[in-house]
This record gives sequence, structure tokens and C-alpha cells, in this order.
Amino acid sequence: MLIYSVFVAIGLILLVLSADKFVSGSTSVAKHYGMPPLLIGMVIVGFGTSAPEMVVSALAALEGSPGIALGNAYGSNITNIALILGVTALYMPIVVHSKVLKKELPILTAVTVLSTGLLLDLQISRLDAVILLFLFLVLTIWSIKQGLSQPKDSFAKEIQIELELESTSIKKSYLYLVVGLIVLIISSRMLVYGAVGIANFFGVSDIIIGLTVVAIGTSLPELASSIIAAKKGEPDIALGNILGSNLFNTLAVVGIAGVIQPLSLDVEVLKRDLLVMILLTTSLFLFGYGFKKTGRINRVEGGALLLSFMIYSAFLISSQI
Repeated sequence: MLIYSVFVAIGLILLVLSADKFVSGSTSVAKHYGMPPLLIGMVIVGFGTSAPEMVVSALAALEGSPGIALGNAYGSNITNIALILGVTALYMPIVVHSKVLKKELPILTAVTVLSTGLLLDLQISRLDAVILLFLFLVLTIWSIKQGLSQPKDSFAKEIQIELELESTSIKKSYLYLVVGLIVLIISSRMLVYGAVGIANFFGVSDIIIGLTVVAIGTSLPELASSIIAAKKGEPDIALGNILGSNLFNTLAVVGIAGVIQPLSLDVEVLKRDLLVMILLTTSLFLFGYGFKKTGRINRVEGGALLLSFMIYSAFLISSQI
């Protein structure tokens, strides 16, 4: 048990550090080659912070642990909205100025419902996985077009400010990117090994470990970047991180894992965890879209999100006692 816990602890620490360097290196390289700030924020930063989820779920699928693969992806989505945006909104209410991000809110909601529909047969087949990856490709192309057509969007301005504060050389950027990716893979392997070991030791399902320990751990990069963005008064970056991450988790992370190895789940997961994910995503859309006014996630709504995360986590733990 001790050795598994050590692997999880070291794996999580290295995972967070390597993800930070990987995103930093990727962002600097993209900036060096002239990528528009809005695209860097939506594609590089938003998707890059989900690199831990992608690698962990892919390795879990390779090793025949579908519960960790799916639990990590969907649990990260729940953690991103309920815990991370909840904490961020409590610290500073999130006002949604970006038109691009407002367009992504209903898209994320629709994608979440669609992906859940694919799981009504309690499995992600390779065909389902290909469909998810195709949707991811389509939405990525759409995001690029949005970024090119709205270069003065408020989200782009906030990203531009962040990029101007960073002055990393291109050589160091490539070093961060390569070393960050290598350590990311190694630390993910350690985390999966430790998580499976803990699940077996306590006799709990690997889906519970994936939804809790692994999901929270792989979401730490989003938590760090969102809190930093809130401190700097850049709410669109905080929300952009979560929207990009959740889209990546739902489509790319699950899609890649499903292509590697078809995934199955218990009906309880469909009725409990995916239902919670849909409800949280819908609430985020209702809070943030604003319809005919500016979208806003205030402190009361942030507190409600955080409370829902506590109740959900307590229910998961109690179900295993």
C-alpha cells in the first residue's frame, strides 16, 4: 500500500510540474511562429492543460483499466466545473466578456449530451471513439476560424497581455516542450500504476479512483492557471481554460483511449457520474451565457458549484464504505 501511495504522490507532483512546462513551452513556440493570441489561448493553453488527462487515460486504456481511463476524463470535467470554477468564482466573480467563449458554452453542453448518448449501451466502441475524435477535429477547425475572424476578442486581449509578460528563448521553449512531454508520460505511468494498486488494495472499483484521486490530480494544472488568472483579473482566461479542457477531455481524451482499447462501464456510472457531469455543464451554460446580458458566475453560484462537488465526492466515498 505504501509503495502505491508513494507512486501516486510522486506521479502527481511530477505531473503538475511537467504539464506546466509543457504548456509553457508549447505557448512560447506557438508565439514564436506567429500564432494569433486567441488561438494560443483556446487551442494551446486550453487543450494543453488537459495533456495529463490524455496521457493518463491512454496509458490506463493500454493497461486494461477502463475505469481509470473514463473516470479520469469525466471526473476531470466534474472537477473543472464544480471545484475549479467554484473556487475561482468565490475568489472573484467570473464575468464572461468573450463572444467566442459564449459560443463555446452551448457547444460544450451539446457535446456532453452527445457523448453521454454514445454511452447508453454502456461502452465506448472504436466506432464511438472515431466519432468523438472526428467531432474534436471539426471543433478545433471551427475554433481556429473563430480565432482568425475575431482577433480583438476580449479573451485574445487577455492572452496577449500574458504572452507579453513571458520572454522565453526559442531554445528553452523547445526544451520545456520536449522534457515536459517526456516527464509527463513517465509521471502518468507512475500515477496509473499507483492508482490501480490502491484500488486493488482497498477492493474499490478503478472507476472510483479515476473519478477522485486521478481526476483531481490531473486537474491541478487547470486549478493553478484559473486561480492565477482570477488574481490578475482575467476571468475569460479562467473560463477559457475550463471550456477548452472539458471539450478536450470529452472528445479527444475519451476518443484516444477508446481507439486504443474499447471501454465499458457499469450502468451506475451512467446514472450517477455522467448525469452529474451533464447537470454541471448545463448549469455552467445557464450561468455563463447570459443570453441577452453579460454572462456571469457570481460568488453565490460559485459557492453552489463548490458545494455540489463536496456532496458528490462525499457520496462517492460513502458508496465504497
